[in-house]
Amino acid sequence: MQQIIVRHAAPGDAETVASLIEEIERYYGATHIQPFEERLSQIRTALFATPPLAFLVLAISNDEVVGLAAYSYLWPAAGSTHSLFLKELYVRPDGRRQGVGARLMEEMKAIAARSLGCSRLEWMTDRSNDGARAFYRQLGFEEFEGKVNYRLDADLPQSAPSL
Repeated sequence: MQQIIVRHAAPGDAETVASLIEEIERYYGATHIQPFEERLSQIRTALFATPPLAFLVLAISNDEVVGLAAYSYLWPAAGSTHSLFLKELYVRPDGRRQGVGARLMEEMKAIAARSLGCSRLEWMTDRSNDGARAFYRQLGFEEFEGKVNYRLDADLPQSAPSL
């Protein structure tokens, strides 16, 4: 694999990101995939609206997208600081074990360090994802056992954002 270039996604990347999101969903075992145009519209809103809801970096090697990292900020973290929350780190199968994931994590650390008032970088993985857990341990990260995750999967009422 050649040099890995990591850059923020631009509006012209929306279709590529939409395809990657479908790939991620299938990787996690989804049997129902959101229609492409609906997914594309939501990606454009999430990443490129003002203000954006989230941010995404792409890892590119040999002019091909081989991975992504999606993140947003959470507030408050420690005191009145904020944290960078890495929601998704995904490397395509042909890019694994070639430094792509490590390069994406380096970029997440650099982005957090450049964000004034950011006191931490946080993420999670499934307990059953032994490969991801081994990857993070290999990079020197320790598991934090202090939290319990909750999630509400439901059809939430949709309304206009109030920002």
